[in-house]
Amino acid sequence: MMTFSGRILIIDAERGAREKLAECLTERGYDVTTTGPGDAALALMHNQRFHVLLVDVGEDGEAGLSLLKSVKASDPDVVAIMMAAYGSIRNAVDCMREGAHDYLLKPIQPDKLCGRLHEIMARRVGPGNGAQQGEYLIPTDRFESMIAQSVAMQRIFQLIQDVAPMDSTILITGETGTGKELAAKAIHSNSSRRNGPFVTVNCGAVPENLMESELFGYQKGAFTSAAETKKGRLELANGGTLFLDEIGDISMRMQVDLLRVLENRVFYRVGGTQPLEADFRVIAATNRDLKASVATGDFREDFYYRLNVISFEMPPLRERKEDIPLLAEHFLLRYIQETGKAVRRISRGAMDEMMLHEWPGNIRELRNAIERAVVIGKSDQIVPEELPFYQPECPPPVFSGSLRQMEQAHITHVLVENDWNMSRCARLLGIDRSTLYNKIKRYNIQKSK
Repeated sequence: MMTFSGRILIIDAERGAREKLAECLTERGYDVTTTGPGDAALALMHNQRFHVLLVDVGEDGEAGLSLLKSVKASDPDVVAIMMAAYGSIRNAVDCMREGAHDYLLKPIQPDKLCGRLHEIMARRVGPGNGAQQGEYLIPTDRFESMIAQSVAMQRIFQLIQDVAPMDSTILITGETGTGKELAAKAIHSNSSRRNGPFVTVNCGAVPENLMESELFGYQKGAFTSAAETKKGRLELANGGTLFLDEIGDISMRMQVDLLRVLENRVFYRVGGTQPLEADFRVIAATNRDLKASVATGDFREDFYYRLNVISFEMPPLRERKEDIPLLAEHFLLRYIQETGKAVRRISRGAMDEMMLHEWPGNIRELRNAIERAVVIGKSDQIVPEELPFYQPECPPPVFSGSLRQMEQAHITHVLVENDWNMSRCARLLGIDRSTLYNKIKRYNIQKSK
């Protein structure tokens, strides 16, 4: 087993909890010390230097916040990971403002924590990275404008850092609302072109008959309404990055024209005869399966491979639900500031509903849900009834017949009442999703159209 010499201090008022974490980390080769909060923790940190602190924020959050401030004042480089229950997420967010790198939700699963620390801390800092040899690089929960603590998104953050310095064309795929444009902006911000323009073209929003002049610009008199010469997006992106959003919606004709430009960076304005050159990096994004579109003839194969030099997929929110509390708190703070409403936190019930929801609209849907809840909220906390997807649990009607018939009727009722949300239905029925699927198949329950 690979071992690590990282020194970790666990600060938690619950002795059993901190000892359980310590046992797990010690088995993995970490040098672990545990203590309760308060003066004992400060005394330990005064006498020893730790790479990582695992700090319980406490019920009111004040103790954890105060401790963090004291630690950062004496050792700004120490990495603090806060541990918070649902009700204290806001406190954890306050701690991050004071310099904490991350927070974990309680109850913490030791194996999951160890796996995460293994991935985070195994990467030692090399020469020239601004730290002492043998110390660790710890990714934060924020990278540019993206917010996440999941392993899947930490990998995306690292990938962006790896590819940003190159000038290769990049294709970002993923469902609507997963943050493809934010990833593109992060690549631009971490590249040598960061001081140049970031120009966006939404290929799905510009009508086909206007796309040519939008991209290439036009000369004065090129058509009736061309009263003056206008630069296109390609010229405007010179020295920077051209972001082609929803590239899967672009016409076959424009695919040919863009392919030619990507090959030699030479183009003509509409109505112009003088060749123009522009130096820009191309990042494209789509929520479509371009490989499947190539197979059906809806997307040019040569254009696809020209775009797909480097590609990665943004994971959907349902596959990284550990990011939901952090994102929800971020949007809550944002809309509190914008609206001036007295909402201060998200109730445990509302957070449970958000963790169960499948989020087909991903982060955009979550953002809109929090905005709506803040706007219509009547108290100091968001409650389940204020979430747009919430469906109250209705008591089932009384059924008669055999046990089999009653079970079939009850399952059908729950499915219909909850719009076939499988996670919610399984929870209400007290069974897991696989059992629910088996019962639907056994009783041949069909979803009405």
